[in-house]
Amino acid sequence: MDLTQILFRVMLGVIAGSVGGLAGLGGSIIMIPALAMFWGYKDDDKTEHHIYMAAAMAVNVVVALSSSILHAKKGAARKDVLTSLIPSMAGGMIIGVLLSSGSKGGWSLFAFAGFIWLYCIYNIVTTIKKVPDYPEDNPSPPPWKIITVGLIVGIISGYLGIGGGILLVPLLSLTKLPLRHAIAGSAGAMWISSIVGASMKFYTLPGLGLSMTEALYFALPMGAGALVGAYLGAMLAHKLKLPHLKLIIALILGIASVRMIS
Repeated sequence: MDLTQILFRVMLGVIAGSVGGLAGLGGSIIMIPALAMFWGYKDDDKTEHHIYMAAAMAVNVVVALSSSILHAKKGAARKDVLTSLIPSMAGGMIIGVLLSSGSKGGWSLFAFAGFIWLYCIYNIVTTIKKVPDYPEDNPSPPPWKIITVGLIVGIISGYLGIGGGILLVPLLSLTKLPLRHAIAGSAGAMWISSIVGASMKFYTLPGLGLSMTEALYFALPMGAGALVGAYLGAMLAHKLKLPHLKLIIALILGIASVRMIS
């Protein structure tokens, strides 16, 4: 791996980290399409997709942890929400990773592309029709609602190789959690569940005939860049209005997902 490759992966981490910290996402939704587009696949089964998933899931830990620290300092994280969300999401992540490791990389790839398209539609709709926010002092939802959300998001995230913030933030908002607290809760739960998910994904790579070392070659430089990007994104999240920025990101990702599977 030459210096150009390293720098490219670092910059990809910076971009993914910034978007992740800004919108309460893990960053996989940026990294996986980029890895697929620039490094591609060697066979029809698209086996390398599992390597890209593992690398992105490892970087999600850095993105979510960096942004969650800043959210916590600003008092946006709710401990009672995290107590229910973390274990349920981590458990769901294990189930999702095991399901994805038992399938061809191409299946996860197409599922991921479909997920991006749904995300694009969601962002277009919510930009046109504003999603209601709730007061900062709104009470926390009942634990069973948080556990249900965590389990569902964990399974989907583990299967797709994402952090889960794309789903977690709007679903937590549906439980009437204020948006700022939903973003902080997403980041706070993701860094722990992503450790579980990434560990499981790396563990399953040899069984698929894939190299954990190759995944690390992607994860380490991207993670270094994400350290910077995630902190910057989390700071901007408390200063910027997000809807239009998220719409632009969604449209770019929609185009990238088409190229990814073509």
